[in-house]
Amino acid sequence: QVHLVESGGGLVQAGGSLRLSCAQSGRIFTSNAMGWYRQAPGKQRELVAMIVSGGATKYADFVKGRFTISRDNAKNTVNLRMNSLKPEDTAVYYCNAGKYYGSFDSYTPDDYWGQGTQVTVSS
Repeated sequence: QVHLVESGGGLVQAGGSLRLSCAQSGRIFTSNAMGWYRQAPGKQRELVAMIVSGGATKYADFVKGRFTISRDNAKNTVNLRMNSLKPEDTAVYYCNAGKYYGSFDSYTPDDYWGQGTQVTVSS
């Protein structure tokens, strides 16, 4: 049984920082990458950042230079450091296990999702 549990969300002022963490239990054999998605009210879920099993990272243009995805293999977690937060970053953030086929846009989520963690950025 695979479980992904996100934590670290909260309320922060614009310009502030948060660090999200995704704890994974169980082995996922079909995935070669992990991703962070977000979904704002009334909007579609969108991929924010991803990390491939070999360590390569890729980001959506709207977070480049502000967000950093990393993995802690010892703790079996995938983290998302978010700096210079903007009100438009407000969303529920989800971690996901998926497949990477060579480009950011090729990332395809598998059916492993966490419950999400709310990030609210006030202006």
